[in-house]
Amino acid sequence: MTERILIVDFGSQYTQLIARRVRELNVYCEIHPYNNVPPLSEVIKGIILSGGPSSVSDTDAPHLDLSPYLGKVPVLGVCYGAQYIASQNGGQVTPSRHREYGRARLSSVDASNDLMRDMEPNSQVWMSHADTITSLSDHYEVIASTTDVAVAAFQVKDQTTFGIQFHPEVTHSEHGKIILKNFVVDICRCTQDWTPEQFVDATTQVLRSKLGNDKVVMGLSGGVDSTVAATLIQKAIGDNLYCIFVDNGLLRKHEFEQVLSSYQHMGLNIKGVDAKNRFYAALEGISDPESKRKAIGRTFIEVFDDEAHKIQEVKWLGQGTIYPDVIESVSVKGPSATIKSHHNVGGLPDFMKLQVVEPLNTLFKDEVRQVGFSLEIDPAILERHPFPGPGLGIRILGDITESRVEMLQEVDYIFIEGLKKWDLYNKVWQAGAILLPVQSVGVMGDERTYENVVSLRAVTSVDGMTADWSHLPYEFLGEVSNKIINQVKGVNRVVYDISSKPPATIEWE
Repeated sequence: MTERILIVDFGSQYTQLIARRVRELNVYCEIHPYNNVPPLSEVIKGIILSGGPSSVSDTDAPHLDLSPYLGKVPVLGVCYGAQYIASQNGGQVTPSRHREYGRARLSSVDASNDLMRDMEPNSQVWMSHADTITSLSDHYEVIASTTDVAVAAFQVKDQTTFGIQFHPEVTHSEHGKIILKNFVVDICRCTQDWTPEQFVDATTQVLRSKLGNDKVVMGLSGGVDSTVAATLIQKAIGDNLYCIFVDNGLLRKHEFEQVLSSYQHMGLNIKGVDAKNRFYAALEGISDPESKRKAIGRTFIEVFDDEAHKIQEVKWLGQGTIYPDVIESVSVKGPSATIKSHHNVGGLPDFMKLQVVEPLNTLFKDEVRQVGFSLEIDPAILERHPFPGPGLGIRILGDITESRVEMLQEVDYIFIEGLKKWDLYNKVWQAGAILLPVQSVGVMGDERTYENVVSLRAVTSVDGMTADWSHLPYEFLGEVSNKIINQVKGVNRVVYDISSKPPATIEWE
């Protein structure tokens, strides 16, 4: 098995970021909630205890018996994790006089310490805690301080057990990567051999062993995740993978034909299904966003099940589930409050009776792309912007009709093609157009018009968890707006969305 770092999640908003930073060192890691930590094994080279919103003095504070780990493998506590180690071993943790949140600078650093090697005094770090370690037991030593925090970092003497009260995983900690590299590579002695190529080889072997000669059916969307997952499964079992690409009538202009052609050139065993009218019928009279999502999801399952039954003796369903979906489903606090239902999560209806195979469920989005490049998948697919499973159905606010879909397809096409023409497409993480349930007065020629308003949306992001609106050139926006109003019948006003996430979401519905 692959060597790994175990990350114990105490509920920090930064836990996934710790994992991403470790993965950037070409070291495999896994996140587990504090109440479901696997036992030590020879493949676990070290443990990182995350931060969290609780105080160690809270009666319901997260608790983990550290005795099986301390002194057995290297352990690094971050923020709450550091305070927990200290409090469990004779140290004192007390409420800070002022909540310590934001930038701070290390006033002293023990550069001879293995964790602090190559760290410089006055290095900027990011604090985010309401409690402070005010004293340590005798067998602990301080290895870094700030002006306000005497115990910014510590080590247990004669153990590779460390604690830091700042967050090395965030970019605000200028040299945080140095600390993580010191811990993961030098202290835990990880070999840094977890690469996209290694992942492809190992995953292909696992899939061959798991699937044997069984048949797998998989719905493709044209997106990165499902495409990479399908390519991996096909690499393992060849034409025993049966792919289905459904035209739900809510795709982008020409998307069905273009994506189907791309897949066929890749050698995938794929069937295209035109189900537009079935989806339009299911959506008739529905304007509530959540009801639309459910109607689209339900209809997709029905269409997909009909097609899957045409294939004899299928035993598996392939899915492009990625690691953030898995983490969310087993997080410390359980799945987060439903902002909107997610088309990739929620399981299968009982009647499908298929086992699920998810070859990407240990990867983050950027890692999926890296694996895709190592598989030599067409960059035009790998570099595509994310596109929601319900498609334009959640970019048309209000009722969905075929004519409104065609109108938005034309608007979206002009916008996306314009981004490509201006060399802006790859500088934007996601872009699209939204048809609003609003009409406005306009003037075209000598005539008064009363037609539709569309909003253009473009954001920059790393993984979609947070996003900022893209500062596109005014000249570009002017050109695109002019084209849309002149070329798309029924639209007489274009606006640009300058909301960031949070507080807004990327999609409007």
